[in-house]
Amino acid sequence: MIDTRFNEQKRVLIELLKTKGIKDTSVLNAIMTVPRERFIIPAFMSRAYEDSALPIDDNQTISQPYTVAYMTECLQVKKNDKILEIGTGSGYQAAILSIMGAKIFTIERIQSLYTKSKDLFKQLNLPINSRLSDGTLGWREMGPFDCIIITAGAPDVPNTLLSQLKINGRMIAPIGDRINQDMVLIIRKSESEFEKKVLDKFQFVPLIGKEGWNV
Repeated sequence: MIDTRFNEQKRVLIELLKTKGIKDTSVLNAIMTVPRERFIIPAFMSRAYEDSALPIDDNQTISQPYTVAYMTECLQVKKNDKILEIGTGSGYQAAILSIMGAKIFTIERIQSLYTKSKDLFKQLNLPINSRLSDGTLGWREMGPFDCIIITAGAPDVPNTLLSQLKINGRMIAPIGDRINQDMVLIIRKSESEFEKKVLDKFQFVPLIGKEGWNV
């Protein structure tokens, strides 16, 4: 049986995202399709389709839907794109990209989040490849990638991840301090040339790892 409890809340959220500038219909359709209520703590289920970040396990958060939509739209995702996600968290962002037809490889450093998201992907029949590891080092044996998305705030762009991006590939990442970041879009133009565009300001939990922040 299809769960229709949240259909009206979903429609309201989609209209709100449109007013905030999200235009890509494939992104909006994915947000309409993915059951965000499955990715959050049960106590917050009634707030699943608010346009706000919500707490998940291990003092982490599920990103605001607008943030997910914004970052996804920036990637210009095409069907069968190979995408590396750094910071699985709840798994919601990976699910959005998978529903859009991309081949997803996602890395999480926290064991409980890795296990929970992997189980949820299986329950939702999403063909997402998960790994428990330091995301700042990427997944070299599965690269290069058409797109890379970093879902935690980094002090700088990890060079190891840049090396795993295809020519003409796109990377989206929040770069700044531990509290506030600029969203940065990076396009790889050649083996050694990268075009960098600084976009809007956002707030993410810190990216922990060898090429991120220390714990």
